[in-house]
Amino acid sequence: MTRIILVRHGHVEGISPERFRGRRDIDLSDLGARQAQATAQRIAREWRPAAIYSSPLKRCLQTAAAIASVCRLSPTVLADLDDVDYGDWEWRTHEEVRAQWPALFEQWFSAPQLVRFPNGESLQEVVARAADVLRFVRERHERETVVVVGHSIVNRALLLQTLDQPLSAYWRIGQDPGSVSEIEIVGHGTTVRRLNETCMVAS
Repeated sequence: MTRIILVRHGHVEGISPERFRGRRDIDLSDLGARQAQATAQRIAREWRPAAIYSSPLKRCLQTAAAIASVCRLSPTVLADLDDVDYGDWEWRTHEEVRAQWPALFEQWFSAPQLVRFPNGESLQEVVARAADVLRFVRERHERETVVVVGHSIVNRALLLQTLDQPLSAYWRIGQDPGSVSEIEIVGHGTTVRRLNETCMVAS
């Protein structure tokens, strides 16, 4: 059995009020750093990971570093875990995007599988990258536990495939900052044992 401990990075600027952060390379906030530490302690208590993989962006690398420190591992960057390319929407607020692209903005929340971000990626492209991550872990870590640190959209794409759900179900899966989800892979079957569990951290 292969086990994936799927982690979303901790809190960052741009979550509230919300911006389309994408590949803007921002640090964890103070709250995010505390969330990363709490998540790291939990993972060290409950699992013995053999490897840690991270998106190349700082907010994930900082989260992965906290986990690696307590688990005595070195994180490895996987480019396929990079956040979505929002193109022209990157770092704009929801209000700004709604004002300039009202129809596409509404479609992102009602039918995300039909959206390509202006000069950016589509959800299908993110799902293809997430599939490569699943394939990589299956091939490299049979009968091992690994930690994968990513972003909300990439983690959701990975979970959609694990749950055999359509892309239209994207918004039905929660991925809060610092959250942990657990995936078990046995043969060709997958089971989600935990989903979007978070540790209590003082704000």
